[in-house]
Amino acid sequence: MIETSLRWIVFVPLLGAAVNGLLNRRIPRRLAGLLGCATLVVSFLLSVRAVVRLAGLPAEERLLTDTVATWLSFGPLHVDIGFMLDPLSAVMILVVTGVGLLIHIYSLGYMSHDKGMARFFAYLNLFIFAMLTLVLGENLPMLFVGWEGVGLCSYLLISFWFNEDENANAGRKAFITNRVGDFGALLAMFLVGTTLLPHLGGGEGLFSFGVMKHHAHELTGIATAAALLLFLGVTGKSAQIPLYIWLPDAMAGPTPVSALIHAATMVTAGVYLMARMSFLFVLSPVAMGIVAGVGIATTVIAATIALSQTDIKKVLAYSTVSQLGYMVVACGIGAFAVGIFHVMTHAFFKALLFLGAGSVIHGMSDEQDMRIMGGLSKKMPITFATMLIGTIAIAGVFPLAGFFSKDEVLFEAFLGARGGFPWLWLLGFLAAGLTAFYMMRLMVLTFWGKSRASEEVQKHVHESPATMTMPLVILAILSVVGGWIGIPSAMGGGAWFQKWLAPVFASGHGDAHGGGHHGDPSLELTLAAASTAMALLSLGLGYYFYTRKPDLVAAARGWMGGLPNRVLTNKYYVDELYGKLIYRPLGWLADVVCFRWVDRGVIDGILVSGSAVVALLTGSLLRLLQNGMVRFYAWVFALGVTAFTVYLTFLG
Repeated sequence: MIETSLRWIVFVPLLGAAVNGLLNRRIPRRLAGLLGCATLVVSFLLSVRAVVRLAGLPAEERLLTDTVATWLSFGPLHVDIGFMLDPLSAVMILVVTGVGLLIHIYSLGYMSHDKGMARFFAYLNLFIFAMLTLVLGENLPMLFVGWEGVGLCSYLLISFWFNEDENANAGRKAFITNRVGDFGALLAMFLVGTTLLPHLGGGEGLFSFGVMKHHAHELTGIATAAALLLFLGVTGKSAQIPLYIWLPDAMAGPTPVSALIHAATMVTAGVYLMARMSFLFVLSPVAMGIVAGVGIATTVIAATIALSQTDIKKVLAYSTVSQLGYMVVACGIGAFAVGIFHVMTHAFFKALLFLGAGSVIHGMSDEQDMRIMGGLSKKMPITFATMLIGTIAIAGVFPLAGFFSKDEVLFEAFLGARGGFPWLWLLGFLAAGLTAFYMMRLMVLTFWGKSRASEEVQKHVHESPATMTMPLVILAILSVVGGWIGIPSAMGGGAWFQKWLAPVFASGHGDAHGGGHHGDPSLELTLAAASTAMALLSLGLGYYFYTRKPDLVAAARGWMGGLPNRVLTNKYYVDELYGKLIYRPLGWLADVVCFRWVDRGVIDGILVSGSAVVALLTGSLLRLLQNGMVRFYAWVFALGVTAFTVYLTFLG
């Protein structure tokens, strides 16, 4: 069914980006912010309208399309600029526009004194445009345009305050790291296209998701290679091992950027790609196993690193990496709907936590070190209450949003063992305990106890303005009730969210069930109870150790003062390892081979300087002939006539 409003869901934010970008400082800061927010309001309302229309269709017919124009048409290849709304993209556009709107509103207060406010909102709007292109794109090339667009915008937003080297370097790191993954995704697209083209009889709809899914059986031979290449792109965008290193450094950008990138949008793009291409991934058990293994390794490693971080935003950054691991695990075991469920709930509570951290930083005069905070609960009551809700939600305590989505991931991981030992479940279960512990550590160090800040800073601590606290309250409500649409039948719910996505993952190929295992209800309740008990125990231990026994914590660090503590504090030395194995060799290659040998030696030395020498010598030789002596010219003329006469007489 045709729905022409889809194009306006995408293009309205682009219009806001164009106006703010072109007018820039010629437009008042407040007006620039209001314009940026207004475009998101329109996009969100159009999204709600389109999703309501989609929901009114029979389950097997839930598909709206909007073809704008022909993009590529040469030879057998034909690709349209087109958009598609199905249950999967419906979830994503509501999250992107809804949470994105709250982040835009929050930015009105957070960035109110920044001279580059118009530029900031232009980048935000452009980011939303790219993300909507990614999730609504009807074909793989359209998705890839949005994929590259969010990569570009993340660079612009992370390095927004580019006058500081740290910010500029963080933006470059994010951009370059993602390019490594994007190369794999591009190769996968070429591989899928060249494989399917002979079977279609023409290039019409070659990269269309519906066409690719219908002909998925033709991809069996290249499924493992294509899926792993796509997954390389996922490890970049969704910050999985080995390409997760950019995301913690992205904290250099303004806090609304951290919330936008790390919560609702860019980092979930990889999970969306796996869900959209589920018909390809399920054809390769090898690829699925690697996906699940990388996901659980990322979950555990990032959770352990978060235990030792002292920067409030860095704790949340590594928490994001860990939570993304859960989503990737869900996709790796075929529970794609459950992975998207966690994408949605994570957007609520992680956006809340990041924006709450920004409120703390705002009230603490830009201080981010938790070691010199403390005692903020009375001076920032709204920020404290909402962040406490976010902490309980991410810990997975019943009945908050994080409980239902994380519990479903763990339950599917337990069932996925299929008679073997449930290693995925056990590691995910332990990582959930670590999550609750380090989040309570964050809350205690930030809000409880006595303030450790200087007297000057304490005098200026204040609650954030309404433009910043209102989004916190809304996100706190969503962090409580957002998971109720996915309550499983074992707990008296109807698993509505999984049923909504079921048609997307229905396929005759492989084992894409989207999260439709029908395990023993008593087993599910037992695992859920164990998960909640672990969360409450870890929260309690975190509160007890950091409020009642801080000396014990210090003693434990002293006891761990050797290798374990240094390893966690230095994040397993991954950046240092990359520096020795990749950055320095490539730097040497660029400096010695490319710059000194190629640039200076070949280009400057041979091509530029060499051509100058040739021109000089040629000119000097020709100058000998142009000496201004008439007798010399006469002799040359006579010699020429003689040579010409001899040629005509004997050779002509």
